[in-house]
Amino acid sequence: MTRTPSTPSRADEHYFTERPRSPRRETEFQIELRGHLFRFLTDAGVFSHARLDRGTELLIQAMEIADSDAVLDLGCGYGSIGIVAAMLAPKGQVYLVDPNARAVELAKRNLERNEVDNASVLHGPGYQPVSDLGFDVIITNPPIRAGNRVVFELIEQSAQHLQPDGHFYLVARTRQGADTLEKKIRQYFAQVLIVKRGGGYRVFRAKNPLRETS
Repeated sequence: MTRTPSTPSRADEHYFTERPRSPRRETEFQIELRGHLFRFLTDAGVFSHARLDRGTELLIQAMEIADSDAVLDLGCGYGSIGIVAAMLAPKGQVYLVDPNARAVELAKRNLERNEVDNASVLHGPGYQPVSDLGFDVIITNPPIRAGNRVVFELIEQSAQHLQPDGHFYLVARTRQGADTLEKKIRQYFAQVLIVKRGGGYRVFRAKNPLRETS
């Protein structure tokens, strides 16, 4: 029988399921990122719960954030990208968004663990929780297993929520459609660069959103 997004397997539920069914298995790890030590609480049922995945780590290394930027961590998981972004933007505000209730809970707890006070975690799909906001920087390690339709919508809507002089960062695995995603990004942004490579991943930085693209 073919599965549909309404009946995800447990392996995929961190992408599709608002409330994961996986038994809780909380764990914690420490990692140095951008010269600072961070502590992250993780759990089953969220993306890359055993350790920080290579794509996210590469994205964190590549992202450029000014100290007063408004930043969106789109699909935040347990919060690693948004928490590092908050450290880089001490005078700014960071929003972490995820459709997975367990990930949202973990991200909130990780804000406390890392003493972050300039960030908020919101529950909901895509840009829905921040529909009335604009951002200087939008960052995402997109849910590839959710399918191209979902990821393409996130790319398209990023151009609508980004400030005219803002930046959009996306990491993609070369063997999981990075070329296709680059083409899609170029439909909505005038300038697209690969700013970092490693471990089979590419980090794209896009700017100058094309507002009139259909």
